[in-house]
Amino acid sequence: MTEELRTVALDAVHRTAGASMTAFAGWSMPVRYASDLAEHHAVRGAAGLFDVSHMGQLLVTGPDAMALLDGLFVSRVGDLVAGRARYTMLCDDEGGVIDDLIVTRLFEPDEYLIVANAANAAAVLAVLHTAATGRDVTVHAATERALLALQGPRAADVLAAAGCAIDLDLLRAFRASQTTVAGVATLVSRTGYTGEDGFELSCAGADAALLWSALLAAGRVHGVLPCGLAARDTLRLEAGLPLHGHELGAQLGPFETGFGRIVHLDEGRDFPGRARLAAQAASGPERRVVGLVTEGRRSPRADYPVLRDGVPIGTVTSGAPSPTLGVP
Repeated sequence: MTEELRTVALDAVHRTAGASMTAFAGWSMPVRYASDLAEHHAVRGAAGLFDVSHMGQLLVTGPDAMALLDGLFVSRVGDLVAGRARYTMLCDDEGGVIDDLIVTRLFEPDEYLIVANAANAAAVLAVLHTAATGRDVTVHAATERALLALQGPRAADVLAAAGCAIDLDLLRAFRASQTTVAGVATLVSRTGYTGEDGFELSCAGADAALLWSALLAAGRVHGVLPCGLAARDTLRLEAGLPLHGHELGAQLGPFETGFGRIVHLDEGRDFPGRARLAAQAASGPERRVVGLVTEGRRSPRADYPVLRDGVPIGTVTSGAPSPTLGVP
């Protein structure tokens, strides 16, 4: 028997729009609407709108919430003020990455939002539940919420035209604000996964269709397109952003992937994998993830060996044609 796929709140909207759907991390998600290339170029040249509601939105609340998260993530959480977000990682005791994620301190006292990768959300939730045992803290998966990503150089113009009720010039990178967009109560954060300026918008699932339609309508004059997972992957790969299971995992951690700067080795702060990561900070990693450009038109694919003079020296983690650069 095949596992039944979960569906996002906008599933019917995507299908009506003619999106090609695919199975991803247990979800039915749009992989493209019309053209991978057109969607990719829309994000680089104007803006694209993604439904990323398959990602885990996890809420941690209570007097012990900050201490709990400060003892789990490789980045400190205790210095986050309300409305600030941080990219970080959750590691195991050996320094392997369970997931990379964004943690945002929200506006109610002692409340944090964690956005985790869809494939790892359950694992992150399990770690949080275990760590919460005996603490004055509540962990909740906000499955009733949707998450949209508006990405591209015109994203701020589009969001403003859609009726965002805050001055976006004041919302800098990795900041968040609880506001309204097109009359919809929305948590707007200036983050993304494409290498472009952009925003992620969290709202109630029941309001997702209204917000989606308003953003596309406001962006029509700029050439904004709805975008699927295929464009999201080529965009993040061009930008050198890691994907868990490819550039991050049990054997590839923050230092191998070039994100050692997010490992905060504060004196007195312990977290899973600290000893291994501290050793890597001192000596450097034995391996590194690097970017490769190949000759010709064929793209290397994940798990292909990398050879020098016929001798294996590495393995491809991800590969695709680069629509922006015109090379694999």
